[in-house]
Amino acid sequence: MRTLYPSIEPYDSGMLDVGEGHRIYWELCGNPTGKPVVFLHGGPGAGCSPDHRRLFDPARYRILLFDQRNSGRSTPHASRMDTELHTNTTWNLVEDIERLRRMAGVERWQVFGGSWGSALALAYAEEHPERVSELILRGVFTLRNEELRWFYQNGASFLFPDEWESYLAPIPEEERDDLIGAYSERLNSPDPAVRLEAAQAWSLWEGSTISLRPDPRLRADFAEPAYALAFARIENHFFVHGGFFSPGQLIENAGKLRSIPGVIVQGRYDVCTPAKTAFDLHRAWPEAEFHLVDDAGHAYTEPGILHHLIEATDRFALQ
Repeated sequence: MRTLYPSIEPYDSGMLDVGEGHRIYWELCGNPTGKPVVFLHGGPGAGCSPDHRRLFDPARYRILLFDQRNSGRSTPHASRMDTELHTNTTWNLVEDIERLRRMAGVERWQVFGGSWGSALALAYAEEHPERVSELILRGVFTLRNEELRWFYQNGASFLFPDEWESYLAPIPEEERDDLIGAYSERLNSPDPAVRLEAAQAWSLWEGSTISLRPDPRLRADFAEPAYALAFARIENHFFVHGGFFSPGQLIENAGKLRSIPGVIVQGRYDVCTPAKTAFDLHRAWPEAEFHLVDDAGHAYTEPGILHHLIEATDRFALQ
């Protein structure tokens, strides 16, 4: 069973001004002359972690990681009450990736995305297929209405009724017909206490359901106030707008991926992004290799998921 590569540190990093007041944190790791890859983190709003560097062989890859707008080390951070999110959209992020590619002097690169990162990877690859050498997706998420309602309105609640009670707690019963909308009001409240209560309830719901078995460390990370505020505000902003996609856009446009070598890795018991979406993508893009892992949920660190991801990055390193 494949595992993460040893820990590494960046050999270069910086802040890229992408306009509209946004500065994007980026870092380069691994081999400066290696195969280029860009890693797209989840959320939206989660930011990168040091372990994300370890998905790639540092001797063979030139690894670019970055924190998407308003998250992680990018500025302005969404945890600040005065940070507006209207210039943070999927298509702004797609252009940010292109700016980073040009900054790095790369013609084509491998694109790796999990969860929300899979949606952003699909959006980027469908917009710029000529720039993508390979596409690796994990925990596929396309922000269709049924996907959002499953996790944030009615569906996953049947599997986690205990955690669902905590998610519902900040929202009065008369507002529960549209929980994403009700959360939007509270996450943008001028009252810091209202914002934080809503942010931690939203964030902990995801942190409590992300893996096949509960992980107390994940819960602690998702509950940290600055993280929870940025994560919840950015996610909710994207979800209110349907990811800035037309209905079903990413699956419908999968034909644009036909010439790109791809791997899709999905946990069968993924509650956050259920397997149906990955299967729909598999049917629309049959050329991609598809792995449905029977004993895994959503987290990339679960052994069966991680094995297929490392196996894919190792194989593509030779191409």
